Amino acid sequence: MNFFSWNVNGVRACVNKGFLRWFSKTNADFVALQETKAQLDQLDLEIIAPKGYQSFWHSAQKKGYSGVAIYTKHEPVDVKMGLENFFEDTEGRVLSLEMKDFVLINAYFPNSQRDHARLSFKLEFCDAMMKYLESLRNKGKNIILCGDYNIAHKEIDLKNPKTNTKTAGFLPEERAWMDTYIQNGYVDAFRKFEKGPDHYTWWSYRPGVREKNIGWRIDYFTTNSEFEDRIQSCCHQPDILGSDHCPISLTLR
Repeated sequence: MNFFSWNVNGVRACVNKGFLRWFSKTNADFVALQETKAQLDQLDLEIIAPKGYQSFWHSAQKKGYSGVAIYTKHEPVDVKMGLENFFEDTEGRVLSLEMKDFVLINAYFPNSQRDHARLSFKLEFCDAMMKYLESLRNKGKNIILCGDYNIAHKEIDLKNPKTNTKTAGFLPEERAWMDTYIQNGYVDAFRKFEKGPDHYTWWSYRPGVREKNIGWRIDYFTTNSEFEDRIQSCCHQPDILGSDHCPISLTLR
């Protein structure tokens, strides 16, 4: 079973850069998008319902902002928007599909902002996410959490860690939450297979940055440890353009 996750930084813009061609080649069971920046009434049918798929969308109340979506070949048992009673998600940040064997959660974590103005909001979201995941786990559910976490966890996860210790996405508080998350029994699927440096999922649009691979790894697939033996592979697709992020994939046995 194949999964893809991609922060498209505006699905309509990404479509103009070849998104649908990429999508058709994936032949994925599930494709999760973040930062869709669109309401359903702004999208053509070919985006909402590619052949062989149904899709679910959770858009922000504010137009042109945030938003997540999931395409699936499989009929879900249940679909949920947001983080239940743990957090009021008016920004279209979380969408969950409950399947027979697992719950797929697509999340676009908040950005703390350059001046750290939204750090407290980010940490509230992170804490609510943990509570939501644990509530599912306590019910015996297996979890796949994919998306843009907006956190580079370790120094190996960005090109220039020493000069970014006060930069949003690599703040001590954000990294500490990731430490706690992993310690609580969740598995970073990519690091299960790849221990080395220079593997990133986001690059600035500044000229030459992506070509020089000066990036950050802030997009993830994670699962609860009880589901770890189902993980067959997790890969990045840095050669796929169309956004400042690249798609990432997960394959389950």
